[in-house]
Amino acid sequence: MKKYAIALLLSFATMGLYAADTTAPSSAPSWYAEVEASIKAKQYDKAVTQLREVNEVNSADWNNVLGYSLRKKSPPDLVGAEKHYQAALRLDPKHRGALEYYGELFLMKNDLPGAESMLARLNKACFFGCEEYTDLKESINEYKAKKTK
Repeated sequence: MKKYAIALLLSFATMGLYAADTTAPSSAPSWYAEVEASIKAKQYDKAVTQLREVNEVNSADWNNVLGYSLRKKSPPDLVGAEKHYQAALRLDPKHRGALEYYGELFLMKNDLPGAESMLARLNKACFFGCEEYTDLKESINEYKAKKTK
């Protein structure tokens, strides 16, 4: 039994290393590369337009990326972003990206308990820990440090 558990853990670790070597999953939706390029260029309004043209409202990933783009654009659309994070989490309650970004949105709204609730959900969604959990935890710690100054 112990050997089986070790083998299982090693297979998870190998999968994680493989995923880190790739830029986008092979199953990425057709719109992903174009929208990702706009986001990397910080062209959030363009990303919003691209995503709205695709209009995959039943996709948690699409809702998450649209929420992110709405939150990052200038000026940010926090109401729209929240609507799409909520939609992503209705479709996939353990969507790690949506949990992280929704937590960051809560911090933008000065809602520390809301951000901490997303962190708690991420803690359950990340079996062996994950980057999204670490990033949101760091954002929360930075938020708390600024508030105590």
